[in-house]
Amino acid sequence: MRDTITIFILLLTATTVFGQTEISGLVTDNRGEPVIGANIFIVDSYDGASSDVKGVFKFSTSEQGAQVLRVTFIGYETYETSIELSGENINLTIALTEKVDRLDAVVISAGSFTAGEESSREVLKPLDIVTTAGATADVAGALNTLPGTQKVGETGRLFVRGGEGSETKTFIDGIEVLNPYSSSAPNTPGRGRFSPFMFSGTSFSTGGYSAEYGQALSSALVLKSKDVPDETRTDISLMTVGADVSHTREINAGAFAGKLQYTNLTPYFEAVSQRLDWERAPQSMEGNFMLRKELNTKHELKLYSNFSWSDFIIYQPTILDGSIKDKIDLTNNYQYINSSLKSIINDQWSVRSGVSYTNSIERIKFNGVKNNEREEGVHLKTVVANDVSEKFSLQMGGEHFIRNYAFEYAALPDGKLGFDQGLTALFAEVDLYTSNRFVTRAGVRGEYNWMQDRFYAVPRLSVAYKTGENSQMSVAYGQFNQTGRNDLVRVKNDLEDEEADHYIINYQREGDGRTFRIEAYYKNYDNLIKFTQTDNPESYNNHGNGYAKGIDIFWRDNKSLKGVDYWLSYSYLDTERDYRNFPYAAVPSFASGHNFSAVFKYFINALKTQVGGTYSYSSGRPFNDPNLDTFNSEKTADYHDLSLNASYLLKSNIIIHGSVTNVLGLDNIFGYESSEQTDENGQYVLRAVKQPASRFIFLGVFITLSKDKSVNQLPTL
Repeated sequence: MRDTITIFILLLTATTVFGQTEISGLVTDNRGEPVIGANIFIVDSYDGASSDVKGVFKFSTSEQGAQVLRVTFIGYETYETSIELSGENINLTIALTEKVDRLDAVVISAGSFTAGEESSREVLKPLDIVTTAGATADVAGALNTLPGTQKVGETGRLFVRGGEGSETKTFIDGIEVLNPYSSSAPNTPGRGRFSPFMFSGTSFSTGGYSAEYGQALSSALVLKSKDVPDETRTDISLMTVGADVSHTREINAGAFAGKLQYTNLTPYFEAVSQRLDWERAPQSMEGNFMLRKELNTKHELKLYSNFSWSDFIIYQPTILDGSIKDKIDLTNNYQYINSSLKSIINDQWSVRSGVSYTNSIERIKFNGVKNNEREEGVHLKTVVANDVSEKFSLQMGGEHFIRNYAFEYAALPDGKLGFDQGLTALFAEVDLYTSNRFVTRAGVRGEYNWMQDRFYAVPRLSVAYKTGENSQMSVAYGQFNQTGRNDLVRVKNDLEDEEADHYIINYQREGDGRTFRIEAYYKNYDNLIKFTQTDNPESYNNHGNGYAKGIDIFWRDNKSLKGVDYWLSYSYLDTERDYRNFPYAAVPSFASGHNFSAVFKYFINALKTQVGGTYSYSSGRPFNDPNLDTFNSEKTADYHDLSLNASYLLKSNIIIHGSVTNVLGLDNIFGYESSEQTDENGQYVLRAVKQPASRFIFLGVFITLSKDKSVNQLPTL
C-alpha cells in the first residue's frame, strides 16, 4: 500500500512539473525605458508577476492551450496578446503605450496666453485685468503689460508684434465684435467697450492662433462670457467719473446679469487740469445685459448685449497757427448683440453656434461740416467638435460675415464712400495626442470674399512637446489674411486682403506658483495696401510688404513672497514696413524696439488693503520730420510710467478704491505731427503728441447688497 501511494505522488508531481510553462520577458515604454512594477498575468487565472527595476519579469503557469496575457500599469494603455501554452517556455518583449490624460497632457502654448475657468495653466485671469495699476479696469490696458504688445498711448488699442491696432480682432464666445473700442478725440486713448466684470475667461493670442479665427492679421482676443453667478447681488459704484449699478440674479436653470453706467468727465476736468480745450467733456451712457439659460441637460443658451451712447466737443489748435482752432463735435451710438447655443449631441459630438449683430453710427461735425460714419455687420457661425478618442479630436465649422460700411462727407464728389462685404469661411482642425508629451494641431481655413470675388486658403500648424513635468516647448506656423482698414477699402473696394505668415518657437515652464515663458517669432507681411494719393483710387494697390521679428520674455511669481503677486515682461521688436504712403521700407511710427513692464500686487490682510503698482517702459518711437530728406528717421524720447492703486475694505461689503497713473508726472511724448504747409521760413512745423493730462486720478466707493453681508467687489477691483 505504501508503494502505491508513493508511486501516485510521484506521478502527480511529474504531471504538474511537466505541465508548467515559464513566461518571462521585458516591459518597456514606447521610448525603450524599463517600466517598473507593471502587472503581467494570465487572464482568468492567479498566475502572474510584476516587472522589476530593470523591467524584467518571470513566472510559471499550469494553464494550457490558448490564453490571453494582460499587462497593466498606471498611466499606460492596457496591453493584451494571445499566447499558446504547450509546456515550452515563452519570452516576450512588451512595449506599453502611454495613456493620454488631457488634463495632464502637453498643451499648445506658442503665441497664446490663456486664462479662465477652462484652463489649468492660467497666466492672466479676469481678476488681473481689474487689479493691474494703470490699466484702469480696461482689458486692453491690462494686456498691454504682457510681452509682444506695444504701448501706443494715443490710441489705447492693442498693437501686437509689429502689427497695427486694427490687426487685433475681438471675439465674444467665438463671435466677432466690430468696433470694440469707444470713440475718442484725435490722439487721445479710447477704451474697450466691454466691462471685464462680464467675462470669466480671456484668451489672448499674439500669433499662430486657431483656424477657427480669421480676418485677424496679427492677434485674436477671445472673451468668454460668464456662466452661473455665485449668488443674487446688487453692486453700486460711485466714482469721480460717474456711477454705475449692476444686478445679478439666479433664475430657474440659469442666470441673468445687467449693468448700467453713466460717465461724465466734466467735474473731473474742472478739478484736474487738462492740456486739451474741451467745450463739452466726454460723457457716455452704457448698458450691458447677459442671460444664460439651460434649455435642458444638453442645450445651453447665452445672450449678451451691449449698447452705448457717447459724445464730446473739443477745440484743437492747428499746427501752423495755434490761434486758429478746429472744432470737433462727435456723437457715437453703438449696439452689439450676441447669442450663442451650445448643444451636446452625445459623448463624442457637440455643436456650438451663434449669431451677432453690430451697429455703430458716428456723427462728426468738423468746423460745422457734417461727417457721418456707419458700420453695420452680422456674423453667423457654427462649430462642430468630436472627441474621437483620447488621442484624437476634430473641430470643424463654417461662418458667414455680412458687413456694410458707409462714410458720408459733403466735400466728397458723390457725398458718400463705402462698401458692402460678404465673406464665407469654412475651417477644420485636428488635435493629435501621440502621448502625454507630444501633441500636434493642424488646421486649414478657406475664405471666399464676395466683394473681391477672391478665395483664400490658409494653413495653421502647431506642435508642442513636454520636456519635463512642468516644462514644454512649442512651435507654430500659420498664414493669416485680413481685409484692409475701412478708410482704405472705402476708396477702392476691390483691394485684396493683406497677408502675413507667422513663425513661432516657445519655451514655457510652470509650477509652484511660478511661470516662465520665452518666445521668438518672425512675421512676414505681404499684399499690404499702398497709395500715393489718399483720394485717388487709381493710386491704391497691394504692392506693400514688411516683416517683424523679436523675442518676448515673461515671468510671473505669486509664491516666493507672502501676499505678493508680480510679473515681469520684456519684448524686443525689429520691424519695417513698406506700405500706406511710405516712400520706402521703414519702421512704422507705432513701433518701439524695447518694451518692459513690471506689475506688483500686495495683499495686506491685517490692514484689509490691497496695493499695486505698474512700471512701464518703451524705447523711443520713430517719427517723420518732413524737413529732412530721410523718412521716419527721428525718434521720440523713451516712455516711462509709474502707476499705483489701492483698495481698502471699509466694511465687509463696502470698498474704497483709488488709482493714479503716471505718478511721477513725466511729460511723455508719443510722436509728432507736422503741418501740411510750410511756415514763413519754408519749414514744416512739428507738434508733439502728448498725454491729455499729466496724470489720471480715480477714486471710487463700491457697495454690494446681498443676503451674505460679507460679499463685496474686492475680487473685481
